[in-house]
Amino acid sequence: MFLTISTTGTPERPATDLGFLLHKHPEKAQTYPTSHGTAHVFYPEASAERCTAALLLEVDSVALVRRGKGKGRGGAPDAALAQYVNDRPYAASSLLSVALSTVFASALNGACQAMPERAGQPLPLRIEIPAVPARGGTELVRKLFGPLGWTSVEAVPVPLDEEFPEWGDSRYVQLVLEGEMRLADALRQLYVLLPVLDDAKHYWVAPDEVDKLLRAGEGWLAEHPEQKLITSRYLSRRWGLTRQAMERLELVRLAESDDLDVVSVDNAVDETKDTEEKPVPLAEQRRTAILAALRAAGAGRVLDLGCGQGQLVQALLKDVAFTEIVGVDVSMRALTIASRRLKLDRMGERQASRVTLQQGSLTYTDKRLKGYDAAVLSEVIEHLDLPRLPALEYAVFGSARPRTVLVTTPNVEYNVRWETLPAGHVRHGDHRFEWTRAEFGRWAAEVAKRHGYEVAFVPVGPDDPEVGPPTQMAVFTMNTPDETNKTNKTDQTDQMNGTNKKEAKAA
Repeated sequence: MFLTISTTGTPERPATDLGFLLHKHPEKAQTYPTSHGTAHVFYPEASAERCTAALLLEVDSVALVRRGKGKGRGGAPDAALAQYVNDRPYAASSLLSVALSTVFASALNGACQAMPERAGQPLPLRIEIPAVPARGGTELVRKLFGPLGWTSVEAVPVPLDEEFPEWGDSRYVQLVLEGEMRLADALRQLYVLLPVLDDAKHYWVAPDEVDKLLRAGEGWLAEHPEQKLITSRYLSRRWGLTRQAMERLELVRLAESDDLDVVSVDNAVDETKDTEEKPVPLAEQRRTAILAALRAAGAGRVLDLGCGQGQLVQALLKDVAFTEIVGVDVSMRALTIASRRLKLDRMGERQASRVTLQQGSLTYTDKRLKGYDAAVLSEVIEHLDLPRLPALEYAVFGSARPRTVLVTTPNVEYNVRWETLPAGHVRHGDHRFEWTRAEFGRWAAEVAKRHGYEVAFVPVGPDDPEVGPPTQMAVFTMNTPDETNKTNKTDQTDQMNGTNKKEAKAA
C-alpha cells in the first residue's frame, strides 16, 4: 500500500515544515513495525518550494492470517490460498488506516510542539493513493470526500487490464485529493473513510470503535450528508454500535445549534431511543410474506423446493396450520445443514412426523411431489441457466401441480439502491440472471397461461416508487376445472380460427 502527502511553500513558510508536522525528518528514511507488517516513511522530494512524504506499508499476509487463525477477510476455509493471495498488499484499507494512526499519531491528533501554530493552519495539500477499493464506485468517493472542503476530488477507475480495455474497470480507483486543509483533518478523514470505501475491516470491531470514530470524525462527521453510511460501514454494520454512534452524533449536532439548550438535546435523544426500530432483514421479510400467502391460500401440505439450509422449513414448523412440510434440495450438504438446524435427531416424534427432507433435482419430474397444497420456490429460479427454466416449469406446474405456487426472485431494478453493489453486478455470484418487474411479469403470465393458473404479484420489502421492491413474488393459483375447460376451449377456438384463416388464404 502506498500513500503520498505533498505540500508547497514559500521562503517564509517552507514546504519542509511538513516534516515537523508529521514528526518525521525529511532527510531520514524510517521504518516502523505494525501489527500486520512494516511501515516505511521517506521523502521523495523535500525543498522549500515542494515537499512530499510517502508512506509505504508492507503487509505480512502470512502473519495476518495466522494471527486471525485463518478467519476473516482472506476467504472461506475451503479457499485457503485466497487468505494469502489477495489485494491486501496493494489496495488501501483498514490496514493503512491503522498504519496512519500508528506512524502519524501526533499529526493525526493535531499536536506539534515545534510549530503549534502551523499545526492549526490549513496547508495546500495533495494526497494520492494509487489503489483504493471503492465499493460504490467513483460516485461514492465524491459523495464522501466532496462535502469535506477539498477543492478537487479525483477518482480515476483502475482498468482490470490495460491490454484488454474491453474487460472494463475494476472496483479500484486512483484517489487524488487537493485543497487547503489542516493536516490533522486530512489524516482523520482518511483514517475513517478508507475502511468505509473498502466496506470491511481486518479486525474485530469492538465497542471502543465508536469512540475512535467520534474522535476522528470531530468537526465534520456530525454534519456530513452521508453520515449514516459512513457510520454503518466503519462499524462493520453492527447495528447496536451504529445506533449508539448515530445518537451521540445527533447529540453533538444539536448541542452545536444556537437555538437548543441541554434539556431539548436530552429529550431529542430519548425520543430517538424510544421510536427507532432495528431494520428487519430482507430474508426475514421474504419469509413473512411467504407465510402470509400460504395462510391466505389455506395450504396445509407444503413443498419448499430448493430449501437450502432449511430457514423457511424452520419457520413453517412453528405454525401448526402446516401439517406436512417437505424440503427438497439438490445439495446433500445443504440438507445436512438443514437437518442440524432443525435438530431432527432430537425432535419429538409428533413434530418429526410433520417434516421431511429429501434430495431431488427441480428440473426433473418427481412423483413424490404430487398432491400437495402449495409449493414455494424462494430465490431459486435465478440460480438456473435460462435454458433449464422450461424443465423446472414443467416439473412444478405441469407434473407436480400444487394448487398454489409461490415464486420469489430479486428485482434487478432495485439493485441501484444497494450502495455496496457495483453497477452491473448481480446480488450473488451464483445468480445466472436477475429480472426486471416487466420480465418477471411476462414469464409468470406465460407460465400461468400454459398450465392453467392465475397469477398475482406481491412486493416484498420497501416498495420504492421508482424501482419497485427488492424482492418480487408471484402467487400462482390453479384455476378451477370449469375455468380450465373454458381456457382450453378458448385456446382451441383461437387455434381453429387461425387454421381457418390460413385455409381461406390458401384458397
